[in-house]
Amino acid sequence: MPQMAPMNWLIMFLVFSVTMILFSLINYFMMKVLNPSKSQNNNNKSKSMNWTW
Repeated sequence: MPQMAPMNWLIMFLVFSVTMILFSLINYFMMKVLNPSKSQNNNNKSKSMNWTW
């Protein structure tokens, strides 16, 4: 099997990197947008998370 040219590796790396960054940004902002009422209602109440480990 012939080896892949270095330029193809670079293009593939850039495509996967941009895809990962876009996916992360979309997830971050979707989670922020989906729960606006929750954050507004609990502004003055702060719940602490109890980790039991």
